[in-house]
Amino acid sequence: MQTLAEGLRLPTNGLDYAILAIYFVVVLGIGFMARASVRTSLDFFLSGRSLPAWVTGLAFVAANLGATEILGMAATGAQYGVAVVHWYWIGAIPAMVFLGLVMMPFYYRSKVRSVPEFLLQRFDKSAHLLSSVLFAFAAILIAGVNLYALSIVVEALLGWPQWVAIVVAGLFVLVYITIGGLSSAIYNEVLQFFVILAALIPLTVLGLKRVGGWDAMSDSLTKQHGGDFMTAWGGTGIGDPNPLGANWLTIILGLGFVLSFGYWTTNFAEVQRALSAKNLSAAKRTPLIAAFPKIFIVFAVMIPGLVAAVIVPKIGKPDSDLTYNDAIPLLMQELLPNGVLGIAVTGLLAAFMAGMAANVSSFNTVFTTDIWQRYVVKDKPDTYYLRFGRLITTIGVLASIGTAFIAASFSNIMSYLQTLFSFFNVPMFVVFIIGMFWKRASMKSGVWGLVAGTAAAMINYFWIYKGGIIDIPSDQGANFVSAIVGFVAGAVVMVVVTLFTAPKPEAELAGLVYGTESPSPDEELEEADKAWYRKPALLGWGAIVLAAACYIPYSF
Repeated sequence: MQTLAEGLRLPTNGLDYAILAIYFVVVLGIGFMARASVRTSLDFFLSGRSLPAWVTGLAFVAANLGATEILGMAATGAQYGVAVVHWYWIGAIPAMVFLGLVMMPFYYRSKVRSVPEFLLQRFDKSAHLLSSVLFAFAAILIAGVNLYALSIVVEALLGWPQWVAIVVAGLFVLVYITIGGLSSAIYNEVLQFFVILAALIPLTVLGLKRVGGWDAMSDSLTKQHGGDFMTAWGGTGIGDPNPLGANWLTIILGLGFVLSFGYWTTNFAEVQRALSAKNLSAAKRTPLIAAFPKIFIVFAVMIPGLVAAVIVPKIGKPDSDLTYNDAIPLLMQELLPNGVLGIAVTGLLAAFMAGMAANVSSFNTVFTTDIWQRYVVKDKPDTYYLRFGRLITTIGVLASIGTAFIAASFSNIMSYLQTLFSFFNVPMFVVFIIGMFWKRASMKSGVWGLVAGTAAAMINYFWIYKGGIIDIPSDQGANFVSAIVGFVAGAVVMVVVTLFTAPKPEAELAGLVYGTESPSPDEELEEADKAWYRKPALLGWGAIVLAAACYIPYSF
């Protein structure tokens, strides 16, 4: 991510800083209140599996409202146009529904504490250890993206030095997670969800008013970029040029299936919120409840990007000092009065902190339970792992500061994050999906599927794409192709390895493979209330139908 333009300094005053200070006090207060509920490691890492669905559902969507969503998606809107809706209505909603209806019963009934732990039950220790290491590494990289983006934005907007922004934000995240564990992170994410919306909605409304409404904005951008810029599917035929640099096949397979399902169904930073729900019904409803606000959040991040492209037609171009990542800060400077500006700055900081907190809290769980407790220091009292979890949280925040500057080479942080997802989430997804639906998949196929998928995605990106062997029009298009290559390579290797190695005994697959009976009874898992809004299937299908209906105005 390049440094934001120096001319974006905001005219903040005492009122704006007072709003910011109140927010930080509330955040720390929630952390100290949550401390009373942390007595065991399960309380610290999974909130004692006690939270209601509406809380975990809002936390689920807020955990994703980090640098990716706010700066990254607005930047994607300014760069690629209306095609940004694909990341929501194809690249999120179907996968969230699949997680809630199909995968959460496997996760929750197996009583695993993390996503990699499920691979231990389904495959073997080698798949478990490799997936744990890969996820822990990816979590720190992604947390670093949020922290670096925050420091750059705060320096440009408020004039704080980068190191001050990093230390302040990192310290607050460290304090409230260390004190209150996952409960503190989740309840703060619920608060952050509303603060973020309070920042984005005025920006969207005032932005549209500034450029004369949707029709005037559409006319202006069509003249600048051509008709396909304001349509979701225009120019996506195979061989046709379009702003995104991807065709309908790579969008549907690369983004809609591989990247999307890989992220939403195996990324523990998200799944952890559902695992903290009080029962199976609440766990299944968590991603489904999150799917409904996710349908509409796209407008609050896409429209500011489009507005910025109208106000500054050269944004992101080589002869401009503004990058695509400047879209949101530019509109904050141009449109918001004091007071509202304070809310917007607070919402922006809340977004980065939510993204960082989600990845740090998932990192400390995986490192403590899947690596340290399983392979390094075994059979210690529960209080030892609770203390170690707090210690590794501190180390995770410090490591995030160290990895933050890796993002500096990317002018669009969305491209960087999608690259990471194609490397780490996609291989894990192919192992999960084959392991869950194919009983014959052998124990050793898991680890080799992970290795093959990760290696193939990296080779495609760094050698074939970056080396110019195959011409792919954009980084985003290359990420879609890398995801498809990683998925296919992982699947093929799993099948081949399975043909030559022993399968897991069928008796050990109960509840881990589709079609097998769970060994644990379900009497306590379902709630007595059968109201329609508590039925996961209805929620899921409702989200898919609503998302599909939203596509109609942008399809042509």
